[in-house]
This record gives sequence, C-alpha cells and structure tokens, in this order.
Amino acid sequence: MRLSTRRTVTAAAGTLALATVLAACSSSGATDDATDEAAAGGTVTVEHAQGTTEVPADPQTVVVLDMGVLDTLDTLGVEVAGLPQASVPSFLSEYSSDEYTDVGTLQEPDYEALARLDPDLVIVGFRSAAAYPELAETYPTVDATFEWTGDYVENFGESATMLGEIFGKEAEVADALAGIESQIEEIRPLGEAAGTGMVLQTSGGEVTMNGVDSRFGIIFSQLGVTEAETDVDTASHGEVISFELVRDANPDWLFVNDRDAAIGQGSGQAAEQILDNELVGATTAWQEDQVVYLDGERWYIVMHGLSNVPAMLDEVGEALGR
Repeated sequence: MRLSTRRTVTAAAGTLALATVLAACSSSGATDDATDEAAAGGTVTVEHAQGTTEVPADPQTVVVLDMGVLDTLDTLGVEVAGLPQASVPSFLSEYSSDEYTDVGTLQEPDYEALARLDPDLVIVGFRSAAAYPELAETYPTVDATFEWTGDYVENFGESATMLGEIFGKEAEVADALAGIESQIEEIRPLGEAAGTGMVLQTSGGEVTMNGVDSRFGIIFSQLGVTEAETDVDTASHGEVISFELVRDANPDWLFVNDRDAAIGQGSGQAAEQILDNELVGATTAWQEDQVVYLDGERWYIVMHGLSNVPAMLDEVGEALGR
C-alpha cells in the first residue's frame, strides 16, 4: 500500500519514493506552510491505507491506537490524549500514567471512553486497522498501516511522512528518515558479510519461521542478511516449522523473538529453553554463539516508529559487530 498526502490550503503533494520524500520534506517552506495552515484553522486531506480523510491541521485531541504511531508522535513532540494503555511498551511508560485516557485495547477500542474524549483525530494501524470503518463514522480517522513487503523503509517513510504532514512536522520526519537511511548504509555491509540467517519466533511451545515478507523482514531486505530458507509462508505469525528444518537449513545466524515474553505470557518455556536441543545445537549459529534474542517489545509490539526503528537497527548492527 502506497501512502501519500496533500494539503487543502496549499498544494503540497506527498511522494511515493523515499528519496523524494527526504528532499521535499527538508525544505523549510513545507513546515512554514503547515504552521500557517494550523494558525488559519485549515485542514489536511490525507490519503492513507484505507482511503482519504480530511482532518484538522494541527489537531488538539489525538487518540492513537498503534504503538508504532505513538513512538513516532512521541519523537515528534506531538501531544496524545488517549491510547490503549495495556499495550504501552516499557520505553514509553510515561503514557501509562493518569494524564492519558485509556481507550481500550488495540483490537477493541473503548467507544465510551472515546466519546468522552471526543477526539478531533484518531490514528489506527496494523492491529487496530479493522476498527477503522466504525471509528471513521464518528471521528476523523486515518490508518497508518503500511506494507512490510518491498522497500520497508520507503513504505514506513511514507506512513511517517503522512503523520508529519498532519502535524506540521515534515522537516523533523525527513531528518529522522535520513538518519535511518544512514544507519542502514552503515550496517548493511556487515549483514551482507554475515552469511545466512533465519528469524524464529517461539510461542506456546511452537516455533515459527519468518521471512523477508514478515514484520522481521528488514533484517533481510534492508540489512543484507541472506535468508537461510526462502520458502516461507507469509502468515502474520510465521510458518510453523520443525527443528529438523532449522538443522538442515544450518543458518549462520539465528534471530529469535519470544512472543510469549513480548505479550506478557511468560508462564511457558522461554525461547532459550525451547531452542536448546540437539537439532538446533547442530547449527553454525548455535555453535558460534550467533543467536540474537530480539527485543520483543520493539520488534513484535511496536514494530515501527521514528525512534523505535533506529533501536531495532542498532540491535542487529551491534550483534553483527558494528
């Protein structure tokens, strides 16, 4: 899904290529236009993952139903009024306080809490995207979901730029995206030299494999690690596999997400225990101590965000010897 935005007061078109996004948003004129529109009580017409929505320029009461969007708005210094507090990651713990209204869960918004807030903008994404049609009947609502497939950074960049357009933060978004591009350029040679890799997720005793078209795909598509196994189902939680497959693929690196730990269901076996067996132990990754346990909050819960993506990249880069 390609995202773009355009203003109703000044003709500023969104872009489809990340390079153009960075160049266009770096100009001070774009930010000045956004500020002028907000002062004049203008609106922004936003093309997003589920359609087109006219929203107030610089909205004052904002509800966020996606943790990656929360991370981006926090990075940009945008005030948020309500969010699903049960899903707030530890590195954004200030949003768990009574200063903010709890508006249900990512999958099931609390419509009574929303009515009390009466937001002038609701932002959904990924897990909350299914609530868009109902929310859009009452509130200006945009969907920040983007595709994992293809160029992750370009797709994420378009989504982040859409948010920047709404809040008059285009220049800040452009700077953050440029920093992400620089990180990738620095880490990618390490990934290309690292050999083969496999992304595994453990949950409820099962092990699934996640490929380039998954939420973890940036490890392959952007950071240059070669997939040890390319025939991977694109199901949202990966493809259930056997330990024999891991042994036979013999990855040089294993990147592991413990889903139970990420969602707070730690009663079962931890990922380290599940993978500690003779078959996985036969792989180069295990023998060379090249098993990376990913931060589940960042990779599984939040998944994107202008501060979170750099942290995700750093995690892989440091593991590869950056």
